[in-house]
Amino acid sequence: MANSFKSANFLMESRISDAAGGNANALFELGVAYSTGSGGVEVNMVEAHKWFNLAAVNGHEEAMYCRAEISDEMTAREIAEAQRQARAWLQMSERRAA
Repeated sequence: MANSFKSANFLMESRISDAAGGNANALFELGVAYSTGSGGVEVNMVEAHKWFNLAAVNGHEEAMYCRAEISDEMTAREIAEAQRQARAWLQMSERRAA
């Protein structure tokens, strides 16, 4: 059990690292993980929306559809929070790149 947790944790850390570099597929995979509860994380639609939104901004077409799909299950407040978190991630990434 501990090994599966470690490998899931490593997988998520690796995706986040790739996402920080603007990898649209890694951003999309994080959205999938949070929307389905895979990869060792619990379902979190705000996080899922954030990652799908970031993937969509980076040109990932499927992420656009997934973001729209989960938006139907979210409140306006949850969507606003996801968008705020996405903007914060972009600002942090831009500072890191500079």
